[in-house]
This record gives sequence, structure tokens and C-alpha cells, in this order.
Amino acid sequence: MPDRLTAILKKVRKIELATRGIVRAAVGGEYHSVFKGQGIDFDDFREYQPGDEVRSIDWNVTARMGMPFIKKFVEERELTVFLAVDVSASKNFGGQDQSKRELAAEIAATFAFSAIHNQDKVGLLLFAEEPELFLAPRKGSTHCLRLIREILYAQPKSSGTNISAALDRLTRHLPRRCLVLLISDFIASGFERALGVAAVRHDVVAVQITDPSEEVLPEVGWMRFEDPETGELMQIQTSNRRVRALYHQRRAAWQAQLDQTFKNAAVDKIDLRTDSNYVPALHAFFKRRAARR
Repeated sequence: MPDRLTAILKKVRKIELATRGIVRAAVGGEYHSVFKGQGIDFDDFREYQPGDEVRSIDWNVTARMGMPFIKKFVEERELTVFLAVDVSASKNFGGQDQSKRELAAEIAATFAFSAIHNQDKVGLLLFAEEPELFLAPRKGSTHCLRLIREILYAQPKSSGTNISAALDRLTRHLPRRCLVLLISDFIASGFERALGVAAVRHDVVAVQITDPSEEVLPEVGWMRFEDPETGELMQIQTSNRRVRALYHQRRAAWQAQLDQTFKNAAVDKIDLRTDSNYVPALHAFFKRRAARR
């Protein structure tokens, strides 16, 4: 047990150091400029000046002061960020660089430390076939470190993936509009309606994590495959060109349908791969959001 605890702390510390540096050097400023709180707060009164909006005049203060005064408002800065992270069995898959679970922890940490840097709150939902862990939004670095640890070493009760159940849980338990980062490989089905409902109530961003070995079949003869979520076994002759072409075709069709699901729900998407640096993908995402603002 002590050895396992030491390994956990080392990995959490490694992710903390890497993501804090990225937040300070690049992502933090973009996060601040793109993501804002919901609504505006009253700040103060000031004298009316030519060109001000007449509807902003406060007639009670104007009557007391004998000259027109208007209300000043400031944009509410504080935002709640909620990380909904898939920890099903398929997320443990990955090549030599890192597993999909490890990349999910790193990208979650990047957004969490960006939020904390901007005085925002961060919450966490871990899910597999059912919601596994719900941590209410809080501030502080200690809270962020716990989030990373929970993502890395969660041991879900089941191996499957139910995105609908996770989104339903968020829809029921988050009273205010939040930024929801849905981090998954999205190897699931039947979540279109739940995604649409969640996207109406919250600002949902889908973060899809893939591994390059999932995209093509290697040409190495007979291979035995196991579905990590169902345990189903299958043998495939990968030297058959038609088999490889069919796999590629079906994988592309699945991805196209998934992208259309996000588009139909008006959900932004970030594509990440376990063999690539994720910072350029984040820059591209923030640039798209900034252009729309």
C-alpha cells in the first residue's frame, strides 16, 4: 500500500507541474478572455454623460440629486467549471506514450488550474456505466490535486459507459449554468437526447480522447481482440486488405456520426490524441471561441 500511495503522489505531482506551467505560459490567459461568468452585477452610480443609454438612468437617484445619474454594471467574472470524466474500462487503453485515462487527467488538470487561477470553482463527476463520484464545485489548489488523483485512480464498479446517465445527473444537480467539460472517448450510444438537454442548460464542451492504434488495424496476421467493457473476444485476420478497409470505413462512419451529434446539439468539440501534444488543440479551441464572442 505505501508503494502504491507513493506512485499515486508522484504521478499527481508530475501532472500538476506540467499543467501549471502550461496554464501560466499559454492557456490561462486564453481561458480568462473566453470564459466569462453568467450575467452582470450592479457596481455604482455615476452622472449621466451624453451618449449614455437613457434606459440606464436611475430616476430615484436622479430625483434626489437634482441631475441625471445612471447605474454602472460590471460583468460577473466568477464561473463554475464542471469536469465530467469517463473512467470506464476503455479509457485504460493506450500506446507507449500514455493511456486515455492519463490524458483525461492531464487535460482536466489544465482546465482545473486555469479555473483556480481565475478564481473560479471546479467540480468533478466521474462516470462509467453509472455516475461513480460527484464532488461539488470548490476553489483551491488542494481541491484540484484531489480531482487529479480521483481521475487517475478511480476504480469504477462497472466497466461499461453510460454518457446519458452522467449528463442526467449533471442536469439534475447543477442549479446554475456551468461550463461542463465532457471528457470521454465517446465509445457509447444513445446519449443524443441527454446531450441536447444538457447543452441547453449549460455550456457543454466535448473533449474526445483517442489513441492512434484505434484508428487502423495493423497488418500482422491473426489477432485476438477483447472488448474491455464487455469482455467479448474476437479473432481477426488483419492481413486481409478488405478486412482492414472495412474497419477503417466503419470507424470513419462512426466518427462522422458522432461529430454530427455534437453539431446537432450545438456542442463545441476538442479532439485530443494520446500520441500528440494537446496544447495546439487547446489554442485552436480558444481561438474559435474568441472569434464567436
